[in-house]
Amino acid sequence: MVNNDWKRRSGIVYTTSPGFVYEQEHCQEQATLPPAQQKLVVTIDRRRRAGKQVTLVSGFVGCDDDLQTLAKTLKTQCGVGGTAKDGEILLQGDFRDRLVTLLNAAGYKAKRGN
Repeated sequence: MVNNDWKRRSGIVYTTSPGFVYEQEHCQEQATLPPAQQKLVVTIDRRRRAGKQVTLVSGFVGCDDDLQTLAKTLKTQCGVGGTAKDGEILLQGDFRDRLVTLLNAAGYKAKRGN
C-alpha cells in the first residue's frame, strides 16, 4: 500500500527513484507525570467566546489519553460540558473554586489563577 500522507513529507516534492520511501518524523508524546508532580493552574477565560465564561485548566504534562480521562472526570463531577486539547481542559462556566478542590483531593497541585 502506498503511503500518501503528503502533509507530513518534509522537503520532497517529487522523485523518480522506484524504491524511495518517505521518512516521516514522529513526535513522541511525553510520559504522564504523577499527579503529585503536576502543577495545574485553574483560570477563567472570556476571550473569543462571545462573553461566555469558560474555566481553563492548564499546565498538564502527559499523553492525550490521560488528559482526556482527567477532563471526563472533571466534566462529570461538575455536571457541565467541555473539551480537552493541546494540554488544556476547557469547561463551560465558572467552576474555579470547585475544580481546585477536586484536583487537590485527587492529588494534583492545583492553584487558582485570576
